[in-house]
Parts: sequence; structure tokens; C-alpha cells
Amino acid sequence: MRIPRIHTEQALGEGLALALESGPANHVARVLRMGEGDALVLFNGDGLEYPATITHADKRAVELQLDAPRENDLESPLAVELGIGISRGDRMDWVLQKATELGVSAVVPLFTERCEVKLKGERLEKKLLHWRQVIVSACEQCGRNRLPRLGAPIALEQWLGDCSAERRFVLHHRATPATGREAPASVALAVGPEGGLSDQEIETCAAAGFEPLTLGPRVLRTETAPLAALAILQAQWGDMAAQR
Repeated sequence: MRIPRIHTEQALGEGLALALESGPANHVARVLRMGEGDALVLFNGDGLEYPATITHADKRAVELQLDAPRENDLESPLAVELGIGISRGDRMDWVLQKATELGVSAVVPLFTERCEVKLKGERLEKKLLHWRQVIVSACEQCGRNRLPRLGAPIALEQWLGDCSAERRFVLHHRATPATGREAPASVALAVGPEGGLSDQEIETCAAAGFEPLTLGPRVLRTETAPLAALAILQAQWGDMAAQR
């Protein structure tokens, strides 16, 4: 049986006794129905994971005893920052979850011309908390001990100006395939929302040093395109390779 992995915001250390925060505690006790003597693995983003044993569990609290930490570095050697146009419904959740599994190092939600989602104030704060929890859950599932950075939503033009990746791509189906085989250490990938980026936005990306990138003859949906591109980049320059 696979031992559950739980993210915590607390400091962790060998031999430490601690109580889980209310959210993770509720998940462990009520959803997973775990109890005294059961094993967990905790991580807090410091790159290590901490085997732990439940010493007490009820509907109000879950207490743990931590063992010696262990290294389990599953981070890709290729740092990929995904700038993604904010889309409607659960498409953003899907992209965040799968991009985390595919090893993305940072995600920045973007306001673009064709973005129909309006976020500000309290609604923005709630959405960021929700998106972060999607990333946390994906890390718990896929084994990553470091959370990808989630940036606050910004305009496409601002992100282009802030971007410092070694190699940069803008994804659109009208592109000519990018060339060059030298492996970069970092990559930025710009992807539009439903309907894609406008012609003007694509020109703005090009002026900021973003190379055009196409994924073949078919038009991919906004939740499919970045994941296909991430898989290709990881296979080309990262840590994904087919085993024969």
C-alpha cells in the first residue's frame, strides 16, 4: 500500500513531534481514515521528505512523530516557467495539476486580450489559494518535495518584461517550428487562453525574444497545448525519456 504524502507549512526535523494543521488533519483522519500507528510522509518544500508515524488521531487533531529525513529529488534539471492565459471553468485547475506532474518550476497566470475571467480583490485571493492547493495536491500525488512557484496574475506584457529564461517560446498553431538543439538551463513558455493569443500579442512576444513554437498540424485546446509542450520540452532537455 502506498504511504500517503502530506504537505505542511510547518518546520520539520528529525525526532520532532507536531500536530497537523486543520486542513491536512481533516484529510488524514476523515478522508483517509488513518489512525494511531499508521505511517505518513510529510514535506514542506525544503526538498526533503520526512517519514512520520501517527501517535494520536481523532476528529479534532492528528499528532505525529517524525523520523530522519531523506532526500528524494524529483526536480527536473530544466527550469520551465509557464505563462498561461487564465481560462474559464476548471481548465486552469487541470493545467496546474498536470503541469506540476510534468515538472514545471513556475506558473504565472496571465491576463490577455481574449481572457474572459475577471479577478480582483477577495475573489483573486480566494482563487490564488485554490490554485495553490491544486499544486500542493499534485505534489503530494506525484512525489515532488518542492512546490512550483505560483505567481500572482499579471498582464502578458508585464510578464514578458520580467521574464529572464535562457530560451523563450510562444505557442501558437500558425508558427514555424523553432530550431536549435543546444540544451538551455531554463525555458519560458507563453500560452494563450481560449481562442489563443491575438496576432498583436504574438508580435509582442516575438519582440520580447520569444521564438514561435508549434506542436503540429492540429489545433490544441488551451488545457492541452501547454501540457503537450511541457512533455516535449522535458523529453528534449529535461528528465523525461522513454525507456526501451
